[in-house]
Amino acid sequence: MSDASRDGGPPESAHSIVQRVRFGDLDAMQHMNNVEFLRFFETARIDYMMQVLPGHEPGRREAFGFIFAECHIAYRSPAHFGEEIRTWVWPSELRRSSVRLQFEMRSEGDARLLADGYGVLVGYDYGSGRSQPVPESLRERLEAELVG
Repeated sequence: MSDASRDGGPPESAHSIVQRVRFGDLDAMQHMNNVEFLRFFETARIDYMMQVLPGHEPGRREAFGFIFAECHIAYRSPAHFGEEIRTWVWPSELRRSSVRLQFEMRSEGDARLLADGYGVLVGYDYGSGRSQPVPESLRERLEAELVG
């Protein structure tokens, strides 16, 4: 769990989006399938990265991009059909070639914590198929938003 979650929620500066639980997101127990939590986080992460990296297109092979290297999700409470879920994303650690993004998901209806965790993105050159350092211009933007 992130320090921000233990202290009562994400940092004020965290980026967030709201997504609704669809019928197809449910499992046999009629709550949101664990796999969908990752999809919600990924959607919020991509939205965040498009703001930090204007012009970034996740599917385009370019000189610099990110590859998703690691993910940890702690499931805290089930989500149900029709619930609106707010997912916050913020950088918590920046290394030479990677950034760790914390996330937290809460129900918009009752602020119930649904999940929290992190994902690690590694700078990647899709053309050469190798990791590479985070460019200085992006590093400056991420450093300005670091929490943790």
